[in-house]
Amino acid sequence: MVEVGIDGDVVRSDTRPFEAISPLATSTLVGLVSDFIADGSGTRLLGVGVGLPGNVAEQGVGIVDSTQLGWSQVPLGEILRRALDLPVVVENNVNALSAAERLYGQGREHDDALVVTIGNGVGAGLIAGGALVRGRAGGAGDLGHIPVREDGPLCQCGNRGCLEAIIGQAALVNDARSIRLIGPSETIDDLRALADAGNAGAVEIFANAGHVFGRALAGAINLLDPSIVVLLGEGVQAWPHWAGAFEKALRNALVPGKRGTSVVVESWQDDRWAQGAAALVLATPFDADGVAGEQGRLVRERMVATTGASE
Repeated sequence: MVEVGIDGDVVRSDTRPFEAISPLATSTLVGLVSDFIADGSGTRLLGVGVGLPGNVAEQGVGIVDSTQLGWSQVPLGEILRRALDLPVVVENNVNALSAAERLYGQGREHDDALVVTIGNGVGAGLIAGGALVRGRAGGAGDLGHIPVREDGPLCQCGNRGCLEAIIGQAALVNDARSIRLIGPSETIDDLRALADAGNAGAVEIFANAGHVFGRALAGAINLLDPSIVVLLGEGVQAWPHWAGAFEKALRNALVPGKRGTSVVVESWQDDRWAQGAAALVLATPFDADGVAGEQGRLVRERMVATTGASE
């Protein structure tokens, strides 16, 4: 959780354990957010943004479907609005990061950008003509579920051979455990440490992931034609071990006219997810298409009132 200023800078942050699969998940979340707000800086809040892995058909309604969280049709927006008495905007977490990039990052200088995250999953947010592309029901950008290998490992979505099931962090850890490179209690951090130390097996696991990712991302670039690709997420901490194989596979699979597409890898801090969620609120004044609905209107009203009170 973070509180951010109007300029997007983090004022304060807090991290708490949260079990999404618990029957009390939503009430626990309400309690955590309420406590965070109560302990705040005293500044009048414009609203609350929530970013999470999954599909949200309408930002201003906030009904969530998420295989990763085990949620189906959870009315999170309504629950939070009722408890907090604040405008609440809910969105897929990668789309939220894309909103932040559009406001404060690389996307400020590009009307057509692709924001891609690697980590536990693989996701993408597409900015086209300066606006976020959400698709029919908020599910655009599900890059992690592009089918890569027909007989590949089982993905959490229920299909086999999805990109995420091959290059997500859990998949890389399973690959390393299967050849006894790391033990059953060791994590992606241990695998990365081995690669940093020059272990050939660990380096190869990351390089293979880079190759698969490069080809998959080339397909997305060929299809969507962004002017820039921004890579983010927990997985970029191991990027030096992905980079060589990724770059070769990407450029070889791009069509000639798109081989010069810029790919930028940004450094990562865990509070970027929450900062992206906050950007959902801060983006509402620029929401010409009314994506945030009634909640966007309420945020804008609070913004005008706050600005007027400070003059």
